[in-house]
Amino acid sequence: METKKNVLMICTDHWSGSLLGCAGRNDIMTPTLDYLAEQGVRFENCYSECPVCIPARRTMMTGLSPRSHGDRVYSDHLEMPDVPTLAQVFRDHGYQTMAVGKLHVYPQRNRIGFDDVILAEEGRYELGAVDDYQIWLGENGYLGQEFMHGMGNNTYYTRPWHLDEKAHPTNWTTMEMMHQIKRRDPTKPFFFYCSYQFPHPPLVPLQTFLDMYEDDEIKPPTGQDWLDDSPIWKAMCEQAELYSEKEIRRARRAFFAQCTHIDYQIRMLIGTLRESGVLDHTVLVFTSDHGDMLFDHNMVAKRCFYEEAACVPLILSGKPLLNRRGTIETKLAELGDIMPTLLDLCGIGIPDTVEGISLLSDQEHPYLYGEVSEGEKATRMIRWKQYKLIYYPCGNKVQVFDLEKDREEMHNCAEDPAYTEVREQMEQYLIQRMYGKDLEWITDGKLTGFQAAEHHKKADYGLYNQRGYHWPTPSGYSNQGKNA
Repeated sequence: METKKNVLMICTDHWSGSLLGCAGRNDIMTPTLDYLAEQGVRFENCYSECPVCIPARRTMMTGLSPRSHGDRVYSDHLEMPDVPTLAQVFRDHGYQTMAVGKLHVYPQRNRIGFDDVILAEEGRYELGAVDDYQIWLGENGYLGQEFMHGMGNNTYYTRPWHLDEKAHPTNWTTMEMMHQIKRRDPTKPFFFYCSYQFPHPPLVPLQTFLDMYEDDEIKPPTGQDWLDDSPIWKAMCEQAELYSEKEIRRARRAFFAQCTHIDYQIRMLIGTLRESGVLDHTVLVFTSDHGDMLFDHNMVAKRCFYEEAACVPLILSGKPLLNRRGTIETKLAELGDIMPTLLDLCGIGIPDTVEGISLLSDQEHPYLYGEVSEGEKATRMIRWKQYKLIYYPCGNKVQVFDLEKDREEMHNCAEDPAYTEVREQMEQYLIQRMYGKDLEWITDGKLTGFQAAEHHKKADYGLYNQRGYHWPTPSGYSNQGKNA
């Protein structure tokens, strides 16, 4: 009798697809992920359909597009759609299912099909729950101290982690996942989901990993020839303007340190699987909800479709992938494909509600469509062949990049006569996929967008969702509904 495949899916937050040694970066240390890619298959053209936390995770867990699951903004009080989730389908087919770490759903204690969830939600009291990491801190002498480092969850200032190593959320998440591997039901296969909140800010790496990097060995941010003083660029670059060159160098170093920290912790997960005798039958998956601009093109964070924010890592590895060992797959992929791919790999039928495709089948996407935000910063994308079109209706801005020649998107080809047919084809793909209020940006079959108003910085007195001392639990918390 054939042993059913187990799955350990590892998800991170803000990790760009390019930030891997195996992707050609020699300034970041990711030896574990490089090893997994060497022993499996890496998809180098995988995209987040809506590169911001909640919509991306809704897509990942349902196989639905943002249009179908209802969020292309960041709706932190939106309940999950009434469709089978990835965890529920595995559970319905006899799997033990467990999630550890960041889930980012509403209500927070919604298990979305998992047997149980051990939660670390970055202290989001405004959503009505105290998470399991906070409970652990209180029970181990660190009550309310997780944010006493003073760094913000949406800012790029940095300092080393302030508590013991074991209290760092990355270490805690790893330890809890290892506990679950050891506590697994031996009569069932498992689908385990390990979700790290980092390298998402706050940038508070362990000193050990910070010491592995020097400022001058990390590649500087990428420039471009297309930024001007248009209102849309002022809006997109506003947050990055807060930082000096020194602070930018320190931020990139700390961000890389947090990536390497996770990479090293994954070694512990693999070791626990091996010593538990289940590694040979386990599929290992590594991905992220989206990336981070990290000052490339004078921008930070996500909510845009440049490569650093929208292209995410996707690695499938382990002995069950032996026939694809060492493969680099160039076909277009998206987060909505993860659910059908894993179900297909484990011989489980894919629900009719799923819109993604199995990446291990002969199916291919003719092109990818992405959408994020509404209003001034609304951004839409088409990824087709070797090209990408990014559209900002604010000011009717169109960008076309030839990623085969210019993966760093330094030159906009939209006005180049050599790319006229490419642009026209991609604009038609875009128009075909637009719906709702987006249709107001089309006139006589052409993109016309809307007139850009002068951009004015919004007042923000909360330091982009700064957390504070978390004891006692705040009462009367006012939800700001921001970036997370």
